Amino acid sequence: MSLDLESIFYDEENIPAEFALEEQVDQREFLSNGEMLTWQGQISEVFSPICVRTKDGLQRKRIGSYPVCTEKESMEALEAAVKAYDNGRGAWPTMSVADRIKCVEDFTHKMIEKKDIVVKLIMWEIGKSFSDSVKEFDRTVEYIYATIDALKDLDRDSSRFQIEQGIIAQIRRSPLGVVLCMGPFNYPLNETFTTLIPALIMGNTLLFKPPKHGTLLHYPLLEAFRTSFPKGVVNTIYGRGNAIVPSLMQSGKINVLTLIGSSRVADELKKLHPKVNRLRAILGLDAKNAAIINKDADLDLAVSETVLGSLSFNGQRCTALKIIYVHRSIAQEFLKRLSAEVSKLKYGMPWEKGVTLTPLPEPNKPAYLTECIEDARKYGAKVVNENGGQVQESFVYPAIVYPVNSQMKLYREEQFGPVIPVVPFDDLEEPIEYLIGSSHGQQVSIFSKSASVISSLIDPLVNQVSRVNINCQCQRGPDTFPFTGRKDSAEGTLSVVDAIRSFSIRSLVAAKFTEDNKELLNDIVSSHTSNFLSTKFIF
Repeated sequence: MSLDLESIFYDEENIPAEFALEEQVDQREFLSNGEMLTWQGQISEVFSPICVRTKDGLQRKRIGSYPVCTEKESMEALEAAVKAYDNGRGAWPTMSVADRIKCVEDFTHKMIEKKDIVVKLIMWEIGKSFSDSVKEFDRTVEYIYATIDALKDLDRDSSRFQIEQGIIAQIRRSPLGVVLCMGPFNYPLNETFTTLIPALIMGNTLLFKPPKHGTLLHYPLLEAFRTSFPKGVVNTIYGRGNAIVPSLMQSGKINVLTLIGSSRVADELKKLHPKVNRLRAILGLDAKNAAIINKDADLDLAVSETVLGSLSFNGQRCTALKIIYVHRSIAQEFLKRLSAEVSKLKYGMPWEKGVTLTPLPEPNKPAYLTECIEDARKYGAKVVNENGGQVQESFVYPAIVYPVNSQMKLYREEQFGPVIPVVPFDDLEEPIEYLIGSSHGQQVSIFSKSASVISSLIDPLVNQVSRVNINCQCQRGPDTFPFTGRKDSAEGTLSVVDAIRSFSIRSLVAAKFTEDNKELLNDIVSSHTSNFLSTKFIF
């Protein structure tokens, strides 16, 4: 029986008042060189993945618009960031760690005041459930405070002098320069801030380009950025990425590229930089994380973790399980149980309590997922769960596709949506060979009750991916753990501590350990004339 998916959408007047936007957010300002500049040029209208019923049928609800700036505005923002950094002599890069922390704390307090509107905009812009939108905001605030604590710990360790082989030195971390920060649409606040905040707090200056889906939610925070940091330290750029970003890279004035998105885009941008050896890149890119479910696995556990891993936020996570290898002897039972659990998931609008499956923000995604399913059918697979792959406007009901093989798009491409490709295997060497041959190398999940099976998989797989999860889904957290990938999945490492290191470099001041130099260094430290050479202890 076909689902009546049209019924999940509301008439506009029936949207609960507490979740409705009070008014459309038509942004006509952007932050550049410490000022909120008015924009009177081209705009991009923002339509929510949440459709409303009208007399003409279902239509995506318009929720606002934002500037589509040009190369001119982006280059002016770049010059503002370059000037604020001033070859490392600007107020921000030379500021004491304690004072930079105070600025970030001030920003965070102002950010918390905007929680309600930011959470609503996350929900309306990308269709994330209201409860998960709240979690994203809260997790971001927690991440900021964890970053502050980590920097305090690092600075305390650096607040003393070291004496080795007749040389006295103080070793600290210093900033890298101008950072171009571009975040993803699926975690537009959290994953953007996991690079933006560490880059900022370490003394770098920023160009920040919000994601295409998830732009408006940053608008309420621009005034907090403007009033919390020195002029030119944080600058926002808006517009078509292919129109404004290439000239920024070609200028050679970007010192750090941080991008969470496509490996293809990252490769193209890096090649544009005239001095690629001077460019540091911190990248979170494509992933095709596999689950390997052995014949002795706890099937109930494997099924529940597969559902969570493949369908949380509709499977739109880089850490999602995107291909499932299951031993042929248990494949049918696994598919039966998996289909039953998927059928229990609540689907509907993001504000509904307990909802798991919601509309997709990318307008072309339903058509792409349908194409992937049809391609799999052409090469012998079937959709095994009832109503799998059914589409209504922006909503796609999850599809479990079996048996998937190497001829199919779902075998190779990152679907980034609610489609679960399942591959039968007879020998554990088959999924191992898949991971060896894959261009992706982020994570893998392995399910088995056998210590010998688990250990036989750990050793080859830790050299193919960056995280092996035992009897649980792939995931990013906790934020204190390193998050990275091999091959085309990442460059650089993120975690609370690793991010601080990624956006800085170890620098030291050294001198021969003589009486004259001891007196000289003591004079500098006691007079507090240097923020770098200091024994101040941050509490």
